[in-house]
Amino acid sequence: VQLQASGGGLVQAGGSLRLSCAASERTSDVVMAWFRQAPGREREFVAGIRWSGGTTRYGDSLKGRFAISKDTAKNTVYLQMNSLLPEDTAVYTCAAGSRIIFSNFGVASSYNYWGQGTLVTVSS
Repeated sequence: VQLQASGGGLVQAGGSLRLSCAASERTSDVVMAWFRQAPGREREFVAGIRWSGGTTRYGDSLKGRFAISKDTAKNTVYLQMNSLLPEDTAVYTCAAGSRIIFSNFGVASSYNYWGQGTLVTVSS
């Protein structure tokens, strides 16, 4: 499975961006997720969604500003980011994996496939 992420860029604080992650194929019981990594910081789970059923999970404190969704016909997952803060600046990377239980949505090692990152820069 190949993942193609897009949508990053420069935005002012308080602004919005929508990231996209297109998958080359879809297998059964797939979970797709977004992680981010800021300079000098550890990788952080942002959000995940189960392809079948649409169950979602968010990283701590991100729900309410960020929303993950999917377009089944396009094999694409989106991350809508609103009310962006300078501390949201990071490289955002999408990932996919199979048979991931809900409690492991935020565990990076659960995912087998990773796309290239897309840089999001939020200016103050």
